[in-house]
Amino acid sequence: MLEMEEEEFLTLRLSIAPAHDHNREGKRKRNIIEISNYSSSSDEEEGKILGLLQMRERMLKADHHNKRQDTDAKGLHLIHSLLIAATSVNEKNATSGVENLRQLYEHVSLRGDSVQRVAAYFADALLAHLLTRKSPFYDAIMKPPSPSEAFSAFTSLYKASPFFQFAHFTANQAILEAFQRDASSRALHVVDFDVSYGFQWPSLMQSLSENATPTNKISLRITAFGPHMEEIQETESRLVSFAKGFCNLVFEFHGLVRGSKNVKVKKRKNETVAVNLVFHLTSLKTLSKISETLSYVHSLKPSVIVLVEQEGKCSSNKFLPRFMESLHQFAAIFDSLDDCLPLDSAERLSIERDHLGREIRSVINYDGDDEESCPRFEKMETWSGRMERRGFVGVEQSCRAVMQAKLLLKIRSHCCPIKFDGENGGFRVFERENGKAISLGWQDRILITASSWCSAVS
Repeated sequence: MLEMEEEEFLTLRLSIAPAHDHNREGKRKRNIIEISNYSSSSDEEEGKILGLLQMRERMLKADHHNKRQDTDAKGLHLIHSLLIAATSVNEKNATSGVENLRQLYEHVSLRGDSVQRVAAYFADALLAHLLTRKSPFYDAIMKPPSPSEAFSAFTSLYKASPFFQFAHFTANQAILEAFQRDASSRALHVVDFDVSYGFQWPSLMQSLSENATPTNKISLRITAFGPHMEEIQETESRLVSFAKGFCNLVFEFHGLVRGSKNVKVKKRKNETVAVNLVFHLTSLKTLSKISETLSYVHSLKPSVIVLVEQEGKCSSNKFLPRFMESLHQFAAIFDSLDDCLPLDSAERLSIERDHLGREIRSVINYDGDDEESCPRFEKMETWSGRMERRGFVGVEQSCRAVMQAKLLLKIRSHCCPIKFDGENGGFRVFERENGKAISLGWQDRILITASSWCSAVS
């Protein structure tokens, strides 16, 4: 799986037209600032909000050389200040919240050390939480990146960090091994519930082609779900273009908008079916949707299901526990980027601003109308329990899958030496669930876990 060269990965590039500009700067007027359910909404309070927003603008433009922390103690103080601000926001105390955020914006920076950077994005998420959704300032803070910005940030993260490559290579290895176990099959059908930009599949194509010849071709069919048809079509274009490089591979792609009704996936004769659940179940948010998806997956009777999710304890709909757990999780990811990219990297700024920052704002400010509806970053044990209750059994990870994960980290580790189970260091590989799962961690924090499943024999 790891034989794919970086140049081959780069062939996936496809220009994406920028989105229309929804800039609302012209609407920034004092008389339309709203603070809902807070202790004060006076003109004086509105003036403080304006001052806070102006301080935020100065922070965004500040030179990082003037703001970088000198000691770990200052970093700990900054995290402490962030938690105090979160408490004020949680208590709907606008006066205290504004003051605490004002102090934070004096010390955070998008171009400082990892603590300053992650604190800056969490401060933004808190400020958005302080405002109502009707406020134009809320929209300015929560505004998502354009499609081209999001694609660029994802591409930079994919190239620089082992985060997504660990997920994709481990999942692909399990799919490949399931296909190879089916001796009668020369056709593989992958049902991908969240195809994203399709970066997972070139390495699988390459591995399949190594076991095929021009006279004995292998067929790869991908049924892929995505957020909207434009992005699906762009993903299809990239993958079809890449597949043309393999004369011994027959490739089909069928894209569907996520949530499409009455989708029937028919298994062809002598075809191995694999289900790809990489970073998908978390996005469903509600337990009922997760349960419905797993029931549908079971009905497909796949040979293998690959499940990869971020680990955490962010499923609580209570604000402060979700805030604190999210802060720990993202602080580890921001810290890991110091091992992947130079301090003054423009790519890192793009990753944090247009990918990680968006995720932080989403986790802290999800639409909680439904009591169950919150991001479900949960422990591996929780996901395993759900899979088992739906009639799936775990499959032991092969020695090749484990060695491949370790090799990936050895290749991608730059500053910190790679460590394995129980050792301190930078990126780490953990074998878990009695060999049925592999986790990627940063120091003592598990970031993501990959596992493989099949239907229980009735």
